[in-house]
Amino acid sequence: MSVKKEPSGKRSVQVEVEVPGTPEEVWRAISTGEGISSWFVQAKVEGEVGGKMVLNFGPGMESTATVTAWEPPLRFAAEDQWGGENGPVIATEWFVEARSGGVCVVRVVHSLFAETDDWDNQLEGTEGGWPLYFRVLRLYLSHFRGMHGASFVATGFSTESLSQTWSKLMQLLSSVDAKEGEKYKAGTDVPQISGTVEWIRESKTEPAIMLILDRPGIVIFSAANCGGPIMVAASFYFYGASAPDVSQQEAAWQAWMNQKFPSES
Repeated sequence: MSVKKEPSGKRSVQVEVEVPGTPEEVWRAISTGEGISSWFVQAKVEGEVGGKMVLNFGPGMESTATVTAWEPPLRFAAEDQWGGENGPVIATEWFVEARSGGVCVVRVVHSLFAETDDWDNQLEGTEGGWPLYFRVLRLYLSHFRGMHGASFVATGFSTESLSQTWSKLMQLLSSVDAKEGEKYKAGTDVPQISGTVEWIRESKTEPAIMLILDRPGIVIFSAANCGGPIMVAASFYFYGASAPDVSQQEAAWQAWMNQKFPSES
């Protein structure tokens, strides 16, 4: 991963993914509040230039951007400000490109202007986060396209090392020996879920495990160093008849996180 730097001071990163669906179907998934909430984070979108795009990454972690371009079903753009009043304005553009075989390429480009390298790490971090969520987008469009979706993120924190925190999480989830393609059922000390292990990322910086749930839905368990305590996250996505009733699941998982990974630990 690298930041593209131009003589004008513009710095940018981009990530793309191929997904099934028509441009109109893919557009709804990436540009509407309900669509984005089905594979990324809870979102509200005013679909017009000057409208607001609000993304909720968890308790106290909300981002608001202003829509600057709106060209359905091919492109939209929005601008936000990083790091408070003194931070740079970051522009995010989304593109949908139809390909043969009933698929589209989705491309996201983040760019900002800066005279120094001070913001390059944040750009690279943003770039590195998309492949995980793009896996969810592909699964959503492959298996749950057109179904009503709802999502939430339950978070906890740990003052132990990343490896120790991840090991603890896997033991609590009874997933120490989990393998891709195997069936999974939560242990007795975890809010009850079951499904199939879809993907495991063995990483020294951002380990993660993704399950396709029987409910139906998707969940990602992950841990990451965000510059302070290690953050543990459980990102849930429910579809169809399961989607309307997520509040009880959210309360149960956040209570579990608060108990097992309290912020003051």
